[in-house]
Amino acid sequence: MPEIKANIQPYKPSYMSIGGSGMFNTYSTIPKSATTANGKDKLLSIVKIYPNPVEDQLNIILSIGKDGTQTTIKIIDLLGNEVVTLANERLNAGEQTKSFTIPSRLNAGIYFLRVVAGSESQVKRISVL
Repeated sequence: MPEIKANIQPYKPSYMSIGGSGMFNTYSTIPKSATTANGKDKLLSIVKIYPNPVEDQLNIILSIGKDGTQTTIKIIDLLGNEVVTLANERLNAGEQTKSFTIPSRLNAGIYFLRVVAGSESQVKRISVL
């Protein structure tokens, strides 16, 4: 078998070398922390979802930023249809562990878990066995 040797230079984009103010790095002048909310100001952060893939019981660890935050947890299919609402309640600040039984009517497949707390929402992918 003949050996093929090629001298290929790795691709290096040249747009960063145009005086340092090219159109591609106009956004990098503002520090990221100044444009996004600090972690302390967040109303909701999903810490962990387990087990994933899930068979019958799903556990969610979430962190709520303010007491009495209206929180809903829903399972949504790939088309965006709400399949089931797991929770709709006011939660107090701090880290919370919630456990939910997956309804038997849920077919095996990929779903999304949408957690909404106040005006913030986060979506995570889950697999149901």
